Amino acid sequence: MTKTAAPLAVVILAAGKGTRMKSDLHKVLHPVAGRPMIEHLLASVAELEPERQVVVAGHGREQLEKALAGRVGIALQEPQLGTGHAVQQAETALADFAGDILILYGDVPFVSAATMRTMLDRLHGSHQPPVVVLGFEPPDPLAYGRIVADGDRIIWMVEHKDATPEQRQVTLCNSGIMAVRSADLFALLARVKNDNAAGEYYLPDIVNIAIDDGRHAAVVITPDPEEVGGINSRAELALAEQHWQASRRERAMADGATLIAPDTVWFSWDTAIGRDVLIEPNVVFGPGVTVADDVTIRAFSHIEGATIAGGAEVGPYARLRPGADLRVGSKVGNFVEIKNAVIGAGAKANHLSYIGDADVGPQANIGAGTITCNYDGYFKHRTVIGDRAFIGSNSALIAPVRIGADAIVAAGSAVSRDVGDGELRLVRGEQLVKPGWADRFHDAMKKKKADKAQ
Repeated sequence: MTKTAAPLAVVILAAGKGTRMKSDLHKVLHPVAGRPMIEHLLASVAELEPERQVVVAGHGREQLEKALAGRVGIALQEPQLGTGHAVQQAETALADFAGDILILYGDVPFVSAATMRTMLDRLHGSHQPPVVVLGFEPPDPLAYGRIVADGDRIIWMVEHKDATPEQRQVTLCNSGIMAVRSADLFALLARVKNDNAAGEYYLPDIVNIAIDDGRHAAVVITPDPEEVGGINSRAELALAEQHWQASRRERAMADGATLIAPDTVWFSWDTAIGRDVLIEPNVVFGPGVTVADDVTIRAFSHIEGATIAGGAEVGPYARLRPGADLRVGSKVGNFVEIKNAVIGAGAKANHLSYIGDADVGPQANIGAGTITCNYDGYFKHRTVIGDRAFIGSNSALIAPVRIGADAIVAAGSAVSRDVGDGELRLVRGEQLVKPGWADRFHDAMKKKKADKAQ
């Protein structure tokens, strides 16, 4: 990590009601790639090692306090009177802070640490600007505020609602993200007025006030407009997910994985994929998955909270749940579910099985339809299957139970007591044979059916 030259504080605005999201969940807690959007932003901020972090909250404050417990300060904005007013609410928390202040937005989650550093470097560059604004040039400027600039020097900033037709022709837009010297921020904010179309205190007005004072405000332009894309609705959330996934798929392939149908593979924010990994279509990764080199993941598999070692094979139609630990060369086949279980090196569970709360030894073979009965209605219990053990099809292993090394459990057995090394355990009802019984049954039933039809 590279720490900025001056002490750094971060103010994240998250006080909006998020009405367009139509949700009881706070807008910035909605996930992208399995991670709340504000956590994406905080992860990038962490690379700069800030001394202070303040989230300005309003509606849903309790949710933010719970989600971010102890990691950031929370300042309340009530009522919400604009972005300038929102930043003012952090003044008490930063009263004794001297350094640089980054102003970010909880619903703009993908601003990179590199972009933040560029803004902070410009803050300490030529002319020592009091404010640096992050600008962008979208394909369609829509209703964004505009930045009128000469080179990187800002001449004027204006909100779309207050812009003249000529100003609306400007394509350089204001992201709202700023780097400001702490010595200037709150003094400038105190001079902001609300004599505008919305009757709000606009944060960008601090730039115009500094310009009126004869000072040099600067703009840094991101080359990637998607970096500053805000998320205000379910549709925009889906679009952000789409962009994030596309980028992650490209990275996976660049790092040496093969994705047969990239658009059908869905990664989580922390998915780790090795080299020479083959991923077939329609695979979904939830949080907490690590995949080593030379792994094959076949179609329609769902994997979360799992570790998959080199040379293992998963699926098709497999489900790996949290705690699944597949060792080198193991195989989990179609319609097999693994939960909180170790599948030893070279072990196989090829078909239609549930292996939960278990330790399966190396080279063991789990027959089709086998289940570990791990829950007694009150507590979970563990099943241990020894090295090279063979579990016959349609067996139920009733935990807690231990199957020894090289042991065989005969097909159709319900095993409730330990099986020793090298033993055969067969637990079935006695098979009865009644010669001619089926023929007599069919004859009687046919006669009964014929009599009923008359």
